[in-house]
Amino acid sequence: MITEPELDGEWESVRPAEAVQDTVVPGARAPRRPWPWVAAAVVATSALWAGGLYAVGDRTAEPEIRYRVTDDLCGQFKAPALEGMLGSLSTAVPEVGSRHPALDWASCTRSSDRPASSRTFYLTAAIELHKKTDPAAEFALDTPLSRMFIHDGGWESVPGLGEEALVTPPGTGDGLQLRVRDGGAVFTIIVSILGGAGESDPRADPLPDPDREALVAAAVEDARALMAALRTS
Repeated sequence: MITEPELDGEWESVRPAEAVQDTVVPGARAPRRPWPWVAAAVVATSALWAGGLYAVGDRTAEPEIRYRVTDDLCGQFKAPALEGMLGSLSTAVPEVGSRHPALDWASCTRSSDRPASSRTFYLTAAIELHKKTDPAAEFALDTPLSRMFIHDGGWESVPGLGEEALVTPPGTGDGLQLRVRDGGAVFTIIVSILGGAGESDPRADPLPDPDREALVAAAVEDARALMAALRTS
């Protein structure tokens, strides 16, 4: 029987996401909705944390709470640095997530609107606030989900961001995943790149892949801004 402290209490019902309405330009191809499994991955990841399926070591000490979880994470996650690299990310879909005595979480997915090209960028930001057990013990562990979703295992350390920050290494597929731990809070930013330039319209200008180092730097900058916006102490 699972007796993790995070399972004490009852979960609140997940409230439906409030999708931001897209602006339709006459003659333009309507933007595609974010991958359903992008949001599903965030939900599943939070479920794994909450269930303690990857718990190791002593997690009985309550972590320091330095951040809050907002119902409108998209209002805080503007991603100006990544938007400066990838272009307009005008489509925003928030997910309120859940509130629980042990774990609060919320997420936001932003996507680009490029009617002249099949190249699409998706950003997902999530915050998990662990209030009963310290997430440090399992933070650096791979899960089946992370291996399937973004990479084949292994992380690179990112200095100077939170208590611990990790990013997927080069050569692990398009995009990247950045994870930051600070006290009981775990922040995740996922950059996904879909399609190739001009596949749906041969007249479209080619869109080169973003430089990885610049992409990591932009994700770190936006993660730092999100952490500052949600910090309480």
